This record gives sequence, C-alpha cells and structure tokens, in this order.
Amino acid sequence: MKITVLEGGLSPERDVSKKSARLIANALLRKGHEVALVDLYDGIENDDSPIGTFFRRGTVQPYEYDIPESEPDLEAVIASHGGRREWVGPRVIELCKAADSVVLGLHGSHGENGQVQALLDAYNIKYTGSGYLGCAIAMDKDFSKSIVAGAGLDTGRWFTDDAENVTLERIKNEIGIPCVIKPIGCGSSCGVSVVKTEEEVSAALAYADKYDQRILVEEFLTGREITVSILNDKALPITEIIPHEGFYDYKNKYQAGLTTHICPAELGEEKTKQIGDLALKIFHLLRMEQYGRIDMIVDEENGKIWFIEANNLPGMTDTSLLPEAATHAGISYEDLCDQIARQCEKRA
Repeated sequence: MKITVLEGGLSPERDVSKKSARLIANALLRKGHEVALVDLYDGIENDDSPIGTFFRRGTVQPYEYDIPESEPDLEAVIASHGGRREWVGPRVIELCKAADSVVLGLHGSHGENGQVQALLDAYNIKYTGSGYLGCAIAMDKDFSKSIVAGAGLDTGRWFTDDAENVTLERIKNEIGIPCVIKPIGCGSSCGVSVVKTEEEVSAALAYADKYDQRILVEEFLTGREITVSILNDKALPITEIIPHEGFYDYKNKYQAGLTTHICPAELGEEKTKQIGDLALKIFHLLRMEQYGRIDMIVDEENGKIWFIEANNLPGMTDTSLLPEAATHAGISYEDLCDQIARQCEKRA
C-alpha cells in the first residue's frame, strides 16, 4: 500500500505526534509499505525535501524524534513559518490524495477534534481511526462525560464554563477541593492540574486557560488508574498506571522510567471482563471507531468504575499504552501499525 502518515500540526501535542508518527512510519516501512511522512502544519514547501516522498524500506534512514520534557512553543513554530496560521500546510492534501491510506499520527487539536477527519471526508480520502463525529464527541470532555452520565454510567461530578466564570468559591461550592482542572479539549495532560489546596487554584486556572478553551473542573477521584485500549471492536489487556511522583502528566507520560505500567492489570477475571465490556460500551456510545482508549478509575472501596475521558488517537510512542496492551495481546508493534493502516478499507 501507499501510505501517507500525518504528524505534528499546530497542537500542544505536536512533539508527541512527531514521535508517534515516525515510529509508525518506520514500522510500516518494515512491513513492506511505501510511506510518505508529512507534518500537517509544515506541509511540503521545498520540492527537494525527502519528507513527503513515498519511500520503500532501505531507501530512507529510519525516522527519529525525541520528545522534550515540556510542551512546544506553538507561536515560535508559527513564527518560523512566516506567521502562517493556516493549520494545513502546502501539498498536504495532494499527498493524502496520492495514498491508499492516510494514517493519522496526530494528537490533540485539529487532529483529534474531528476537523482533519471532516477535511479528508470532503476530499473522499480514506483515513484511519474514528470519523469526524466520534472525534468531536470524544475530544470534548464535557460532551463525552454528559453522554456517559446520560447513559447511567459513573463519571465524577463536574462543571464546564469560560475561564472568567470559574472562581474559587464556585469550585468549593459545586465540586470541592481536591479537584482536577483542565481544558475541555486537550490530551497528553496538557493544561491539567490536580488541585489539592485552595492556594493552587489560581495557577491551575491560568495553566488551563492558556489553551484558549472552556475550562472543566471535576471531582478528584481516588482509586486505581487504568486504561482500556480498544482495537477492532475488542478490548485489549487492561493497563494500570502508577506514576512514581505526582500524577500522570505530560512529563510522566513521555519520559521513560517515570511511570510504572502493569499490563495486564491485576484485577481478577470477573472484574477484568466487567471493565473491558464497560470500556467497549463507552467506545460505542461516543461513536468511536476502529481503535482508541478509554481511561477510568477503579474505586475498590465502593466497587465503582469511573469514566475519566476517551482518547480517539492514542499515543504510539515507545512509552505509550496502546502498543503495550497490543503486545500483551500478542500483536507486535509492526502488526499493530499494519492493522491500523488497513482499517481505512472499512471506511465507506
């Protein structure tokens, strides 16, 4: 197959995306595909650039990228492109139209909120993962929690509002402290703070507000943090996430050795099936397709399984959860990427 892999974009998760997409591209090359790698935002401004050409294995060096400890400066990225704010770069659509499959190695922002998917639909370009509706629903944490709660499933108490309407007094009255404060549409824990004291509220709101989105304030839930990866309508082995310090933030997610993953999680056969079935139910409720991930908290004191959020384009880095779960299900990284690339054949 000829496969275009999209990376980067104007997203706070730009660096994570570049790592995921390049590992995916390498895996697809090893599987014998012809692969073109292109940054959604950068595009192809130079015809001599090797980025954007379809390659076979052995005709290009393996792609590499290291994720910095902190999120990227998107204004600096924009400035380096002459101030261009259009989020689709030159010749990106042309390269996507030339492929048999477009693999979305994107994370966050346009790549996960349905905009890229709708754009590709408009050109009748086949791509992997959820469609624009499922992406829009899953990426909006307020909307996804509303749907899950409306179905009678457990999710922590929350409210969402513009930043200027979120005050300490309102948080204390409606949610209480400790709580979690985050933007409604970011992934990779960008903008997320676990607030344990009243004094931490102001900084947490400022951090969330820098992403220019509505703010979600939710109940802080205690228990075992788990995630369920979904592939081809089946739940993969469950992973328990145990950060060595703090919570599962951007640094703990992408810097090796800072978090312990237990996969499969030690939950017992009955509980494992219950959680897998629940994750798959939520996956369908949110109109997600093909593959994704559902994050939850297991409260062993009251037996509840709390929905936290959904991820419609899970990370594919060497510290990411979906590839790890797939490995425990007997699916190699190369085969996982190949399966994902071929999912486009199921899209009408």
